[in-house]
Amino acid sequence: MSDQLTKPYNNANFLVLVSDIQQKDELHRLATYARWLDEQQRIWLQPNLVRYRDYLLTAYEGRDGKPLSGRSVKAHLSTIRARYRALLRDNTIRDELYAMIPSEASVADRKAIVDELLKRVENAIDPDVAPVKTVKQQDVHDEVHLRLSAVEASALLSAPGLDTLKGVRDTAIISLLLCTGLREAELCALNVSDLRRRLGGEISLHVRHGKGAKGRLIPYGDLDWCLAIVECWMVSAGITSGSVFRGFYRGAKRVRSTRLTVRAINQILDQYPIMIAGELKTVNPHDLRRTYARRLYESGMDLLAIRDNLGHADTRTTLKYIGEMDVDKRKPPTLYTFNIAALRTLSSQ
Repeated sequence: MSDQLTKPYNNANFLVLVSDIQQKDELHRLATYARWLDEQQRIWLQPNLVRYRDYLLTAYEGRDGKPLSGRSVKAHLSTIRARYRALLRDNTIRDELYAMIPSEASVADRKAIVDELLKRVENAIDPDVAPVKTVKQQDVHDEVHLRLSAVEASALLSAPGLDTLKGVRDTAIISLLLCTGLREAELCALNVSDLRRRLGGEISLHVRHGKGAKGRLIPYGDLDWCLAIVECWMVSAGITSGSVFRGFYRGAKRVRSTRLTVRAINQILDQYPIMIAGELKTVNPHDLRRTYARRLYESGMDLLAIRDNLGHADTRTTLKYIGEMDVDKRKPPTLYTFNIAALRTLSSQ
């Protein structure tokens, strides 16, 4: 009877494992697993996570054409185990398994067969089965996410120039991103009335709707010079209310009434490549947000204050924005003394 229950049938693995999954990462992992089961002519009731682990580590071709890292394989297996645990708790699954058993079997036999099948599945997905060894790397060189030095940030600020209306606007955009750490969507949503608010008596920028529908105030502190550039832009553009940053009509002389979009902010920054580590590179708004976090941290600002200014819920997120500290800042100072000359005396004996 068990052969009839485990005989593959069309699309069974996908229907059971994937059909009601919404989350994108989980959908991808479970669909990959379902396809592998089909290729192996196995049904979902016959999990072999050891073999599947080895397949992902050695034979699977990911998006880059290479097998997955140990860390990614652990994520795949974790998703599969979670899906199986949900199925084991699903009475509909149990009912369907009962219905697949030939009707001539007694109630006791049917229960025994189903219990045995589900127990085997439970054993097969145990966390101790198919362990994946991974090495946690403390120091990872981040080549993707940029954090500008003070010199690089100054070069970016100077890139648009102030001899055109567009140059003044783009300089104002760059200065505000560097001096407040705003997300690009928050920058687009800024109104004139948001620029000069008060927090404990300090002039601050008001973010009305940040990520997660949370508002916050960001004190400018000694970086309030960025307001002078923003004010110059608004005066030159004739903006007294409404959205701060706007686009232009053809010719870049007449200002539109509509806000800039997130896409437009990225396109603006793409126009101003700067030299970074000997290469000409463009930056994006999030690079400037990371720069804001890093420069504040290195200046001695409290981590919790940086977190609040960025609008993060968790300091661990803020630390990711700050990034790995430079090696020079991690070199220990002189702590101990030892007579090295004594070694030379010893080696000459």
